[in-house]
Amino acid sequence: MKKNLLHAISLTICLAVLLVTVCGCSGKTKTSEKETSKAASSETSKKSSETALVDVTLNEVAHSIFYAPMYVAIEQGYFEEEGIRLTLVTGFGADKTMTAVLSGEADIGFMGPETTVYTYNEGSTDYVVNFAQLTQRAGNFLVAREEMPEFAWSDLRGKEVLGGRKGGMPEMVFEYILRQNNMDPAADLSIDQSIDFGSTAAAFSGGKGDFSVEFEPGATALETEGAGYVVASLGVDSGYVPYTAFSAKSSYIEKNPETIQKFTNALQKGMDYTLTHTPEEIAKVIAPQFKETDMETLTSIVSRYHQQDTWKENLIFEESSFHLLLDILSESGELTDRPEWKDLVTTSFAEKAAE
Repeated sequence: MKKNLLHAISLTICLAVLLVTVCGCSGKTKTSEKETSKAASSETSKKSSETALVDVTLNEVAHSIFYAPMYVAIEQGYFEEEGIRLTLVTGFGADKTMTAVLSGEADIGFMGPETTVYTYNEGSTDYVVNFAQLTQRAGNFLVAREEMPEFAWSDLRGKEVLGGRKGGMPEMVFEYILRQNNMDPAADLSIDQSIDFGSTAAAFSGGKGDFSVEFEPGATALETEGAGYVVASLGVDSGYVPYTAFSAKSSYIEKNPETIQKFTNALQKGMDYTLTHTPEEIAKVIAPQFKETDMETLTSIVSRYHQQDTWKENLIFEESSFHLLLDILSESGELTDRPEWKDLVTTSFAEKAAE
């Protein structure tokens, strides 16, 4: 009897252990299933989010600290926030950027708006329209071989200056300033326009020319190595000009208004950040875009652009700015006809982004 009782107790214990084990495994299985389901749901959501991003290829005329608000928008993730997966390509010249836009290699171009006037006057049916203006001053500087604290533009008489491409904004703004100072660009000095964009600093450092018109970081690099000195800012002396803008083919804007709006919204966020933060903070944000430039130099360049009111508070390309652009083109002998502002500029996207 005692033996049977012990046997029964032993059997009961075994059954209890087995039951606990089974229940435990069942609980773990259910928990595991929930975790797997949650992970799968998270992955699906992530893929869905990535799929929702619209691909946009942007071709920029040059990669310069001058365009800091755009790089702020990229590095702060504002384009992703607006649902855009941006691919940035550098065209190295407005003519090349425009070619990329016209051929469909780029969806949006970032360049001097004078190029949109040229293509329109050449009879393009699917012409390129400006929808957002980024800079309102020229971004280049006049560099001399020695310090000239009392520099005057008349000091360029009889000198050789390394200039920019004929018909491009850098060169035309330079000539505009000369005329404003009663100088004839064709007769009073020699302007070398044969050197490729981005190579003038090296040519000047190598001994060519008495002066050079330089973008950053070229101007600061020449000062750092003691090969030149900034004596004037074309941005200050030319006044407010529509120097660079974002544009796209009229057909692309018509088919993709939501994308253009999202793109403009992201740019405005970048502009807002730039205008409300210190040069040090801005430099830190855009540093990944300029790995070859040390932080001190980067901050110094941002400060220089910040102090001369380079960037617009909003991205609206005003009609008065467009007419000033046409005046500059006309004085440079590059204008055949004066297009209407409403044909080459749309402000609806920038206005909405600024709200």
